Amino acid sequence: MHADPMMWVAGVRALYLQALHPRAVGGVMQNSDFRRDAWGRLIRTARFVATTTYGTAEAAREAGARVRAIHGALTATDPATGAVYGVDEPALLLWVHCAEVESYLHVVRRSGFPLTDGQADRYIAEQRTAGAPLVGLDPREVPADRAELAAYFERVRPELAAGPEAADVDAFLRCPPVPAALLAARTALWRPLAGLAYAALPPYARELYARPAPPPDVVTRRLRTAGAVLRRIPGRLRWRLPPKHILRAMERLGPGARPSPYTLQGRVAILDGPGEGTGG
Repeated sequence: MHADPMMWVAGVRALYLQALHPRAVGGVMQNSDFRRDAWGRLIRTARFVATTTYGTAEAAREAGARVRAIHGALTATDPATGAVYGVDEPALLLWVHCAEVESYLHVVRRSGFPLTDGQADRYIAEQRTAGAPLVGLDPREVPADRAELAAYFERVRPELAAGPEAADVDAFLRCPPVPAALLAARTALWRPLAGLAYAALPPYARELYARPAPPPDVVTRRLRTAGAVLRRIPGRLRWRLPPKHILRAMERLGPGARPSPYTLQGRVAILDGPGEGTGG
């Protein structure tokens, strides 16, 4: 699933959603030069997801250790109370994790990726047992399926707000600074992508941002159209985009290995070739 091109839209949606937690976004904005290095942060996040998905177990553990070490050394100040808190508080890590997983699953499925409800639950469970511990979460405290994930968002909604820092994230995502040579590309490519990511947010999130979006059926149609178009780009071409972890995984596992939706029809590993793999 993480090889699907709609993951780029899903990643931007996750950023929009994550920014609505004042303490979570405060931890980012108070400890990084987000306004001037937002592109670098996006790339580093994509690299982490790619490493923990397609890298070796050792590489995933090393990436997780680096993230935990960085988070463990950082604090932020609550804008409402003035209290100082650690950015590695379990509640904040859980919010970031759940916003990512829900966004990935929502956008990719809504855009036409062939995933059953059972497979969606399996994906959430996989992220709970594999991804969550890497950033320092206790898997027992992480939602294990769609029902638990939905219940989590219901519980956390009263804590969400679109404060000044969320507005900064919104402003960047709508119109990120780029060199003059890339202005046309920003208008033609980035703005539609970011607009689609925003439109795919849950209604309560759009209400907090106080910006309109097309009706749900229009958003779904646009997501499916974008998915159909992007999936027509040959995988070998798409996978050459940085950080190229898919190609490295294919080289490591052999010429018959490749990510493909057809593997969802059977109990085979996502990088197994046709007829290969026995489960897992």
